[in-house]
Amino acid sequence: MTATPQTSPVPARPGRPRSARADKAILEATLDLLAEEAGVAGVSMEAVAARAGVGKTTVYRRWPNKERLIVDALAALKHPLPELAGRSVREDLLTLARSIGADHTDRRSRCVWNVLGGFDRHPELLARYRQEVIEPRREVVRGVLRRGVATGELRPDLDIEVAVTMLVGAMTLQGRVPAPPPADPAGAAERLAEGVVDALLRGIAA
Repeated sequence: MTATPQTSPVPARPGRPRSARADKAILEATLDLLAEEAGVAGVSMEAVAARAGVGKTTVYRRWPNKERLIVDALAALKHPLPELAGRSVREDLLTLARSIGADHTDRRSRCVWNVLGGFDRHPELLARYRQEVIEPRREVVRGVLRRGVATGELRPDLDIEVAVTMLVGAMTLQGRVPAPPPADPAGAAERLAEGVVDALLRGIAA
């Protein structure tokens, strides 16, 4: 199975050519504001424009409201999902685990948690984030698990949603739990990915 590369869903608009530099500055400014303690409440189109060094009309020309902007900014934090070899469930899950883990090692990944903490006050933002950012990536994991059931590598009675949540949750929470930086970050990340995948497979393998 081959994963479709994920890109930030910034919509193309008619008119004069978009400035990639302005787009990047606006998304970076949004992430910086989200990473501060105020989270969603600290983001406004005016504040983003001021932080990015552009005019407010420049922001509105690209995004109609701050909810749309926040979703696109959070999507920009995600690494594109890699192509999957499709040779074994373990190999593909390990590839995905590494990629998911990489999304949560940057210092600004805390902005995701700031946003999640305010989703109860912004249900439409949560729904859009799930639909456009989270679900397409979870569906790739589901596809690997479904294939594993079909090939007999995984248990026929596997609860796909539980297995997805176990894998994604374990790799996501590493950026949430405070810990001293490892002496070998790359090695620690690899050991974590292998440990999570192998522990999961011990419970779901046929």
